[in-house]
Amino acid sequence: MHLLVTGGAGFIGSNFVHTTVTERPDVVVTVLDSLTYAGNSASLDPVLDKIDFVHGDIADLDLVDELVSSVDAVVHFAAESHNDNSIADPWPFLQTNIVGTYSLLQAVRRHDVRYHHISTDEVYGDLELDDPQRFSESTAYNPSSPYSATKASSDMLVRAWTRSFGVRSTISNCSNNYGPYQHVEKFIPRQITNLIDGVRPRLYGAGKNVRDWIHVDDHNSAVWAILERGEIGQTYLIGADGELDNRSVVEMILEAFGREPDDFDFVSDRAGHDLRYAIDSSLLRSELGWSPKFGDFRSGLGSTVEWYRANEDWWRPRKAATEQAYVDQGEVEQGDAAQT
Repeated sequence: MHLLVTGGAGFIGSNFVHTTVTERPDVVVTVLDSLTYAGNSASLDPVLDKIDFVHGDIADLDLVDELVSSVDAVVHFAAESHNDNSIADPWPFLQTNIVGTYSLLQAVRRHDVRYHHISTDEVYGDLELDDPQRFSESTAYNPSSPYSATKASSDMLVRAWTRSFGVRSTISNCSNNYGPYQHVEKFIPRQITNLIDGVRPRLYGAGKNVRDWIHVDDHNSAVWAILERGEIGQTYLIGADGELDNRSVVEMILEAFGREPDDFDFVSDRAGHDLRYAIDSSLLRSELGWSPKFGDFRSGLGSTVEWYRANEDWWRPRKAATEQAYVDQGEVEQGDAAQT
């Protein structure tokens, strides 16, 4: 199999490439990534001699068509994905998440190439904290940010191209990922790297917002299960039953550093901050026989903390710029950011 992985220098995509190269050496991997702030070529350094890397934009119709014409399948990870950034400037999210997906769909349609689309549970909006329900494949879309709205749009494009043009596609909507190579702007690595630098963690609102956490390796094993055995036209939800409120996650991170559980600061809540996400992954498990390997969030988090401790050369160059962006947005004071 020759596989095109878009966004393969990003967090989830780079981990997917690492896993594929290690566990499926017969698969030829081509990575397409534009190396925006979210893509880091250093994430691919350990496998760079085993893949083909193309620096380019998924919205480039000619480039995408050329690459897709020579592969057997496309796994589409590439996306603008940070909620805060989408609120500050929605345009890049429309360009990448909608126009970029259109570009890929046109190419896989033309060359009859298998296509798997990576999406998010955020397209469903949020749930009440005391709601016993979880998101399922039949949950209505209700996005609440420019990021989730553009991802919902991209999902709808995939469904339309499958129905109208016979594109051989599947979609997966996954809960919050954590693990190695995640950008320091994201919740868990930001808290970890702040603590490494001696800065107290910061928590939106009252810390009651609930996320359904899954280790990135479990996400990617599910993607392979869908790619190999999934029903064409089907959407699968990927989750590991990892519901935790944000305060509990911060307390676990503090525990891993030997700090007191209340050694953090609250900051003003984000506009449109979703309350709770929760995934029902029973279809994926029953139909494809998938199950997560990281059932214990605390142990998975502990290994993630150790990865960031051991890989400062990977995240350190981007840490200062990330914290300065939060200063510019008014979340923290200049003196606080200077500590990082």
